[in-house]
Amino acid sequence: CATLKELRRGRTVGLVLGAKQEQKMPEDHDKDAYPAPPRQTPIVDKQTALPNPTLILTKAFYYAVDLPVTTFRETVDSIRSKNRLVYYHRKFRRVPDLTDCVEGDYPCYYEAEMQWKRDYIVDQEIVKVIQKRMGACQQREGNSYIQNCAKELQQFEEVTKNYQLRYGDLGAYASARKCLMKQKERMIAAQAQSS
Repeated sequence: CATLKELRRGRTVGLVLGAKQEQKMPEDHDKDAYPAPPRQTPIVDKQTALPNPTLILTKAFYYAVDLPVTTFRETVDSIRSKNRLVYYHRKFRRVPDLTDCVEGDYPCYYEAEMQWKRDYIVDQEIVKVIQKRMGACQQREGNSYIQNCAKELQQFEEVTKNYQLRYGDLGAYASARKCLMKQKERMIAAQAQSS
């Protein structure tokens, strides 16, 4: 037997490996414990002559539902790809304000109300954008943001002041009519102060 030092040096590794390679499974092994693999794939022994109902249902569904729908969709997509529309942001034409509407002209009232709501949403988004710019500048500049972000701070104060003047104190049910009345009251108050 090889000594431990010789094994460490690697001199007898070939001998040890060679000895392992020479060992084979004995010829008289138990064939019940280790059966030989089949030489060919066994033929399925059908118990019944009827076809599988699952296969019939899946094929019926495919040909009755899936294939027509898929074909129709592919046809529509091919037609659409030829006539592809270019997407643009929707632009609404400006409509007259409530002050320009004739009394009793309800479609004009409705259009003015919808125009006011669009303006309200746009003004909200403007305030959000300016606020994000100011927040980004504050984050970027750190403690010296008052000096370095003076332009953004001044712009934010101006935008919020204008937003508050126009839409502030209108409540949850704000409308073009309420906003117009608020502006009217503000104009009357300004005239009273000037005189």
